Amino acid sequence: MAQKRFHRHFATPGLPLYWIIIAYIIVGWFYPIIGLLALICMIGPVVVSVKKGRWWCGNVCPRGNMYDRLLSKYSPHRPIPKFVRTFGFRLFMVLFIFTMFGIQLGFAESWADVGRVFWRIIVMTTVVGVVLSYIYAPRTWCSFCPMGTISRWVAPKKAPVPASFTNVHVSSACQMKCKSCSRVCPMQLTPYDSRGEADGYLHPDCIKCGKCVLACPTKIMTLRKS
Repeated sequence: MAQKRFHRHFATPGLPLYWIIIAYIIVGWFYPIIGLLALICMIGPVVVSVKKGRWWCGNVCPRGNMYDRLLSKYSPHRPIPKFVRTFGFRLFMVLFIFTMFGIQLGFAESWADVGRVFWRIIVMTTVVGVVLSYIYAPRTWCSFCPMGTISRWVAPKKAPVPASFTNVHVSSACQMKCKSCSRVCPMQLTPYDSRGEADGYLHPDCIKCGKCVLACPTKIMTLRKS
């Protein structure tokens, strides 16, 4: 008898932003200069995270959208390996990716060459993310994505938080019995741990996607500003 998976796919309403990453990869093959658009998804999440946490990852990132809306339907949803969340591994990935960028940019002779460098890195990391989705869980890559890691580092982690900071708030009435919020969390976090806390769930890897709020059977969770 097959072992029952704890985590599962949970569809939510929203825009199919994954078409952006698909179009980027296809068009970038023919027009390398398009690769420079990757800067938006490299700078954007870090800047936004200063005041809103990893909100970008759960609401704007086209690749994350692809994991949640497409790959999540077919992923085995196995537990994300703990070691990929460690500080050491994440730091290694940040240094590795930026070193790869630096080396390749050193050989670039035109803006098209620079664009090709960005495009190539995005394609390679997307392939890795897709493979990991089918081995473990859809957002496995997001657990150690270099830009996600930097976003985590600069995200608010304790009160007082910025006025624009939106996070999950769990009522003290939560009994932690169903754990539905954790079952549908793309990052495999445990929002119920913050039950009754006035500041809400301040885990720096929370991507503010709202799946936990929608899946809560008793509707005692909200996604709002602190």
